[in-house]
Amino acid sequence: MAPGSKAERKAVLDAGAWMFNVVTSVGIIMVNKALMATHGFSFATTLTGLHFATTALMTLVMKWLGHIQPSYLPLQELVKFVIFANLSIVGMNVSLMWNSVGFYQIAKLCIIPVLCLLEILFDKVRYSRNTKLSIVLVLVGVAVCTVTDVSVNSKGLLAAIIAVWSTALQQHYVHLLQRKYSLGSFNLLGHTAPAQAASLLILGPFVDFWLTNRRVDTFNYTTIVTFFIVLSCTIAVGTNLSQFICIGRFTAVSFQVLGHMKTILVFTLGFLFFGKEGLNFHVVLGMILAVIGMIWYGNASSKPGGKERQVYSVPSEKTQKHGILSSQSELDQKV
Repeated sequence: MAPGSKAERKAVLDAGAWMFNVVTSVGIIMVNKALMATHGFSFATTLTGLHFATTALMTLVMKWLGHIQPSYLPLQELVKFVIFANLSIVGMNVSLMWNSVGFYQIAKLCIIPVLCLLEILFDKVRYSRNTKLSIVLVLVGVAVCTVTDVSVNSKGLLAAIIAVWSTALQQHYVHLLQRKYSLGSFNLLGHTAPAQAASLLILGPFVDFWLTNRRVDTFNYTTIVTFFIVLSCTIAVGTNLSQFICIGRFTAVSFQVLGHMKTILVFTLGFLFFGKEGLNFHVVLGMILAVIGMIWYGNASSKPGGKERQVYSVPSEKTQKHGILSSQSELDQKV
């Protein structure tokens, strides 16, 4: 295959992966908003457990059909991943309950700087000035459009810190495990989804009772509520799979930065379907700034030196004998 056609094919697959993630993520947010806000099903942790149970069922069917090949993931790695992932889910729900919406949004924006720090420390990634500035512009734009009231309390701050770090570690770990054990998106989901489903379905009802003071087993499951739960679980299969595909193809930072396009789309669709209350100049300005920042990030990070992994060359025995030690790092792996 010619280099040009190979690059074009990669670009098409990258765009397809992003669109798959955006469509499924925005879709599940809109369905869950209708389920929770309109029909009162506020058991978010249990619902997430059902999402992973459906995803686990999908991976079992794919294995049975021979589309997922056997793979290996050490138990200790799986346990660490599940702890990070479940802390992320519970932490975000608790953070939303204990904090104002404005501080909750600021905490979510902090995930990107934390991921950048993890990539710099563990992956030896170096960002160019333009890449850094584009990330800042995205953060400013999303903050302008989403952050309103901001009030902080000690337990809310603790919940936000746990949520931010566990989410960043979980997303960084997705990329790490796929590279380290040569796992595809389906393979990794096949290992993690059953474990997350089991743990969340056991803990979820207790966490939801603590958060809402309501029991999931006594809820009135009408036909329309059941339909929305099934629809949410079906879309969640695509959301979970597309997250792993995107983080595997790119990095967790890129996934977060360009993922804020979903925030803009959710805002826009919310104004279209649920009324224009809250739509004002600073919201529109924030959306424009965020979109410009995303386009800038995509352009800046794709250029040579925009975002690269440092690989330090190991001196050969011959070089050491002559007393010549190279201290310069080679920047060779584009991320």
